[in-house]
Amino acid sequence: MQNPVWYESLKKPLFTPQPELFAPAWIFLYGLITLSLFVYIYKQTDKNKTLGYIFFAIQLLLNLSWSPVFFHFQNIKLSFVIIVLLVLSIILTMVFFYKISKIAAALLVPYLLWTCFALYLNYGIMVLNL
Repeated sequence: MQNPVWYESLKKPLFTPQPELFAPAWIFLYGLITLSLFVYIYKQTDKNKTLGYIFFAIQLLLNLSWSPVFFHFQNIKLSFVIIVLLVLSIILTMVFFYKISKIAAALLVPYLLWTCFALYLNYGIMVLNL
């Protein structure tokens, strides 16, 4: 975690997990995300997969941009916008993955749930600290 002093100084919403939980959770989730992509890639189909790849790339870029915006730039409002867009892009990724592979879409469910929880945390931090 970048800038733990700043993060620790923030007021946090109810049910905020200990910081030590985030790394193992994300390692597990990145494993599922990767597995989902491989299932999608290797699923034999005549259907066009382009939109699935596009939304996968969008959600990945949003995911990777959230931490620097929140921790390094300490921009809670922009990180909230990013995570809202991230949730929407995960849902769209799941929709297009589902058309090719129900398994690929299902593997993203824990990621979506965790990101919704992170959205709640980001919103709570925004409301409590701005």
